[in-house]
Amino acid sequence: MRARLALAPTLALVLALGASGLAGCGFTPLYAQPGVTSNLAAIDVVAPQGRTGFLIRQHLDDAFAKNRTIAPEYQMHLALGEARYPRGVRIDNVATRYEYVLTADYSLTRLPSGSLAKRGRVRVELTYDSADQPYASIAAQQDAQDRAAQEAARRIQLELAVWLANGAKPQKG
Repeated sequence: MRARLALAPTLALVLALGASGLAGCGFTPLYAQPGVTSNLAAIDVVAPQGRTGFLIRQHLDDAFAKNRTIAPEYQMHLALGEARYPRGVRIDNVATRYEYVLTADYSLTRLPSGSLAKRGRVRVELTYDSADQPYASIAAQQDAQDRAAQEAARRIQLELAVWLANGAKPQKG
């Protein structure tokens, strides 16, 4: 028991020295960069009609921590492409799994000028099981849409955060 008590201060000292060493190396977290979080919160997302458009807009608003009390500085327009491919086909030619692919093209424009600031594309691929019961199959497909929309929103958020941290230089065309 005494050996454990003697090791506790030594461990605390090692951890403190390690933490102070990281602080001096110049590492700054992405979201601690000036203007990243405030600019993400000032993006107005315009998504296409439909379930997936609604889901990705909701996930983007959450990811950006949208601030509804200020006027938006940017507007994002989304175009979505969805595809579903049967995988794992049984001997009776019925698919037991599906691959769902969501492609999200986005363009970010500055407000009020409307000039193009950034354009990008993310692609999310995932699979889901298809049950023989119709309701279970629909629920699995809708869950796949939600997971894909959430992942696409996360990737867009990360791309924009890196772009903003690097100075938000406008893209051509």
